[in-house]
Amino acid sequence: MVLALLIAVPPAVALGVAAARRPRLAAVAVGTAGVIFTIPSLALFALLVGPLGLGTAPAVAALALYSVLPVLRNTVVGLHEVPPDAVEAARGMGMTEAQSLWRVRLPLALPVVVGGVRVAAVTAVGVATVAALVAAGGLGDSVFAGLRAGDSTEVLAATAVIAALALTVDGTLALVERWLRRGR
Repeated sequence: MVLALLIAVPPAVALGVAAARRPRLAAVAVGTAGVIFTIPSLALFALLVGPLGLGTAPAVAALALYSVLPVLRNTVVGLHEVPPDAVEAARGMGMTEAQSLWRVRLPLALPVVVGGVRVAAVTAVGVATVAALVAAGGLGDSVFAGLRAGDSTEVLAATAVIAALALTVDGTLALVERWLRRGR
């Protein structure tokens, strides 16, 4: 999950920055990421097994693909929500467009971007469970082993651990997001 986010977040943010100023690019990029996001996880894993084989590679690729939409969308939204007065003040101080982006716009948009990373991370925790079907291992193995054996206790225990992991990731990133909002 962490590797998938490390792969997905930088290009999603970069594309979001580019798309924030180009409505057509935003529509195409968010639309394409949205279509990918709607592909059922089992189908996406199956599509990726062909070129990547079984194991962690298709799982990481699928989780990275699913992570793009929330990060991309939140980057565009976060940059659009930057107060025009702040951008105008940066221009008035003689900042170039790049300086304004790095020193004003991105820092002000960062809490919203982290909100997108938060959604992507929690989604990845849930979808990673299905990755056990492509031999990627993880807690999904326990869920599917319990299902095969008819052991509802094992299924419930694994599900509880997965839910706790998702809540922990969400809570941790919520704290980061809150801290960033206070720093604005």
